[in-house]
Amino acid sequence: MSIQLNHTIVPARDPQASAAFLAEILDRPAPVIFGPFHGVELDNGVTLDFMRVDGDIAWQHYAFLVSEDDFDEIFGRIRERGLPYWADPGHHQPGKINHGDGGRGVYWSDPDGHNLEILTRPYGSGGSGG
Repeated sequence: MSIQLNHTIVPARDPQASAAFLAEILDRPAPVIFGPFHGVELDNGVTLDFMRVDGDIAWQHYAFLVSEDDFDEIFGRIRERGLPYWADPGHHQPGKINHGDGGRGVYWSDPDGHNLEILTRPYGSGGSGG
């Protein structure tokens, strides 16, 4: 049996702006419109489909595994935009990155408050630090 995540719906007040924000930060192609969705495709074929939601949005967490070079580029865009960032998912360590499992990781928020993360090593893959 082979099971793969294909897509997930990301609630957004302005799906076009939120999808464009993520695509620009991650240096992905422009979002693709499909019905009510603005999709950002990742290298493994998974698509984050931003969909308009009126009212309150419960934040979600989206983590992206990237190379060391990609981390530098993405983190550079985060800093160039003056976006707040944290070393931890609870946002208790502002202005820092983490070194979990011998890699690097950082968290920031999208326009709807979703907790975004880039990391260079999967959690539990070895190394030390935090």
